[in-house]
Amino acid sequence: MSQNKEALVQQILKLSESIFNAIPITIPIEWLSSDLTVAQLRVLLVLKTHGPNRMSRIASVLEVALPTATGIVDNLVKKGLVEREADSQDRRLVICKLSTEGKNLINRLWLSGQFQMENLLDGLTVEDLRKAANVARILFDNVSRNAGKASGGETR
Repeated sequence: MSQNKEALVQQILKLSESIFNAIPITIPIEWLSSDLTVAQLRVLLVLKTHGPNRMSRIASVLEVALPTATGIVDNLVKKGLVEREADSQDRRLVICKLSTEGKNLINRLWLSGQFQMENLLDGLTVEDLRKAANVARILFDNVSRNAGKASGGETR
């Protein structure tokens, strides 16, 4: 990375940190009103980002022992947030996936983040919003390219 590019990346990172520190901290009501543990929330996020998965994969992603992951998922099943089903290819394998209620909860958490973004954009002129939209598109395109590389077996 050239020195100029490195300096720009560092400038963006510092500005991002300043923005983060300037935004008043708000905790979504869904987080306060739920009885989810951090570990349970992590499992829900893994299932949201990685899709339906075997217990061993969930444990691996979370870097916890299989019995620990099983206990966390058991509690999420009792709460109606996760469902288990047999793998269609191998009935011995059990696949965990978000239930409709689990998907709704994760979506509500996402929407609270979207509300924060709306507050961040509030007060910008139309021209500034166009610039912000352009930056968002550039970042999205970059993420999409990198995701394509990762799924194709390439490393970053």
